[in-house]
Amino acid sequence: MSGRRSVKVLLIDDHPLVIEGIRAVLETYNHIEIVGSAANARDGLGIATRNPPDVVMMDINMPGLSGLDAIDLFTEALPKTRLLMLSMHDSRDYISNSVMHGASGYVLKDAPTNEIIAAIEAVAAGGTYFSSGVSDVLMRLPDPGRYVGPLTNREVSVLVLVAEGRSSKDVARALSISARTVETHRKNIKKKLSITTTAGLTRYAIEAGLVSSGN
Repeated sequence: MSGRRSVKVLLIDDHPLVIEGIRAVLETYNHIEIVGSAANARDGLGIATRNPPDVVMMDINMPGLSGLDAIDLFTEALPKTRLLMLSMHDSRDYISNSVMHGASGYVLKDAPTNEIIAAIEAVAAGGTYFSSGVSDVLMRLPDPGRYVGPLTNREVSVLVLVAEGRSSKDVARALSISARTVETHRKNIKKKLSITTTAGLTRYAIEAGLVSSGN
């Protein structure tokens, strides 16, 4: 572990048992330093401004200021700090909204230790991470019977992620394909649908029932 980059982590969750559980796990890793913990987002932001962490692990559902709304505050105050959302829910809306707000990852609270560590390391290094259960939800397409159109299944997968605000790089990582392939799919999708803008693709995806209008 001595060769690993040291990572400063701040924990924010309104459930003390969750905080203590994650802290106990993280403290067994020499390259991870816990700079503090808080029971709400505003207190967490105060701690973070005094001792900026590399990664903030934050519950998405908290009383008062939700973790989702807090993403914007952290991003504005600490642009170099990465946000990793914690949740009990693998809801597509929660996941896509987290990404849209600027979170770098989303991990389920019951994820195994190795996934939590992998998530912290990935987002600290500038990447993204979605735990296995979350990835399954992201890749789960709607009932094929709902969508009748000119796109292939792969093109629909790309369209859904693009409509949720994902960059070509993130789409490539999620689908295990190259960014160049994603760009080719985007070009073909626009040509097939006669749509020239990303906003137009998003509107089409909503109207086709592929994504929620609340995303």
